Amino acid sequence: MFLLSFGESFAFLSLLFPGTTVMIAAGAFIPSGTLKFWPLVIACVTGATAGDAISFWLGRRYGHLIERLWPFTRHPELLARGFNFFQRNGGKSIFIGRFFGPLRAVIPLVAGISTMPANRFWIANILSALVWAPALLLPGTFTVTGLRLLHAATDREWALLAVSAALVVLAIWMAIKAYFAARS
Repeated sequence: MFLLSFGESFAFLSLLFPGTTVMIAAGAFIPSGTLKFWPLVIACVTGATAGDAISFWLGRRYGHLIERLWPFTRHPELLARGFNFFQRNGGKSIFIGRFFGPLRAVIPLVAGISTMPANRFWIANILSALVWAPALLLPGTFTVTGLRLLHAATDREWALLAVSAALVVLAIWMAIKAYFAARS
């Protein structure tokens, strides 16, 4: 889970990692005791924090040279959106960006390129990871727990978990669209 969260948060790997879906699914294994909540949260928080920290450092160290590397050579709009988001929201963008897919890994890079003060970055980075990890693990946990309380048949648990995961992803997508619509 550390590596998954790291990859999800690191600017050059984030497009390759299905972290949100896997974390929601991992949460489904908590009620049975197959996976433990606190070790998962700690691994996810530290992985996400490390991924953002390295992205921030790379942005600070290499600045606009980053634009010449993959994935930004193929998707220059990622950095453009990241700069736009960062300029509009400032330091809050580190916290907010953690919850918005492709922006998640780009914002720390942009913050580094923009020479955001390190102490402000670290506070937002750690606080956002502390909220983000449980926010993705708990929907799976609550779904399975709720189904068990309702005595749902085991063969339907996974279908209902998939629907719950889809609803969480849909809710995040709708929140992103509403946020950007309100900011325009």
